[in-house]
Amino acid sequence: MAMREDYQALIDEVCALLGTPATLEARDFALIAFGAHEGDGEGDEPALDPVRRRSILGRRSSPEVREWFESFGITRATGPVRIDPEPSAGVEHGRICLPVRHRGVVHGYIWLMDDGALDLADPRLASAMAVASRIGTLLAAETQAETRTGDLLREALTEDDRGRAEESAAQLTELLGPAASGPLALLAVAPWPSGGASGDSAGSAPAAAPVLPHVMARCVLAARVPRPGPPAGSGPPAGSGPPAGSGPARAPDRQPVLAAVVRLRSAEVRAPARTAAEQLLRVPRSPAAAGISAPRRGLSGAATAWREALAAARAAGAEPERLGPVAEWEAIGPYRLLASLPADAAHDAAVAPLLQPAHRELARTAEVFLDHAGQAGRTAAALGIHRQTLYYRLSRIESLTGLGLDDGGARLLLHMTLKAARL
Repeated sequence: MAMREDYQALIDEVCALLGTPATLEARDFALIAFGAHEGDGEGDEPALDPVRRRSILGRRSSPEVREWFESFGITRATGPVRIDPEPSAGVEHGRICLPVRHRGVVHGYIWLMDDGALDLADPRLASAMAVASRIGTLLAAETQAETRTGDLLREALTEDDRGRAEESAAQLTELLGPAASGPLALLAVAPWPSGGASGDSAGSAPAAAPVLPHVMARCVLAARVPRPGPPAGSGPPAGSGPPAGSGPARAPDRQPVLAAVVRLRSAEVRAPARTAAEQLLRVPRSPAAAGISAPRRGLSGAATAWREALAAARAAGAEPERLGPVAEWEAIGPYRLLASLPADAAHDAAVAPLLQPAHRELARTAEVFLDHAGQAGRTAAALGIHRQTLYYRLSRIESLTGLGLDDGGARLLLHMTLKAARL
């Protein structure tokens, strides 16, 4: 598999050939490498137009820019294509696009900053296209290898036969090399979007995940996860307790979820996994959450790590302000247990009346009270109400549910049922 350094050397070769800044992007417009020339620096405006800056800093072009570029036929082109400026999309300067192909299939694009200085018949562009062909060969090989690692990862995480799952994990370890025997974590991003025009089209292929440092293998698979609730400010306040009217818990639909194996510096240093999760969460256009498993050495037991990552992602979606958007398995508290239960197992008839729309505020009060270990002063402060108001609400909760809040078992049942309703 090609290394990122190989692409950097090749894009630097293009810069040297043509004397202009160049950028290499994958077929989905994710940044792979960028190069400068001697004049590419402060005060050199063509090298720093908004699109190039966004591509370098954000690692991806915007949908509007992509649409503009593709309108010039770059997906079908076999030679250099001149791109006109479009200030409304942030394309302030012209470009030349060199399609990166292998055996007729486009795998990416080289972008040259150019406002008409280069003639498309310039022989140097023919030399640059030869470099593009070499890049295409590398990208095609990398795509094939990524497909294989993704298939093995999916089998290791979903195969019902434990022996076959472990066999797939062993093959994946061999394919990834020595680094796969070191400290790793499993990462889940749920739900992962489809690749349709809207980013959420039913039946479309899953959206491509960007290539990121430390991510050794990735795949998209189906799992039963609920969509995270609306962000703060849209609808009921975040942290306001279980959704009103949820009633008995319903098993969520199976949705695409991204699974990724992340290489850690050590079992104690989790930063690479959190960074990868934050970058991957930029892809979905609808609310999503990410979960990180406990670190382990190697891929043996990957299915267990996957369950941890998925539970953490569900917890992050259930309590976005406290746990999200990225949650680690060790930090999700009771959700470690609740996420493993069938949806209907978390329903309790005594608590059901509290989950009706008319009692949303009482449900929130009960959860905040129990989150604060039953301490009235802290609960009233968190809710912004007088203590007497709190005591009145608590009596209403007891009346609705028939559960005495001075009984430890009743409090545990109420607390766990409220948390389960979030999932």
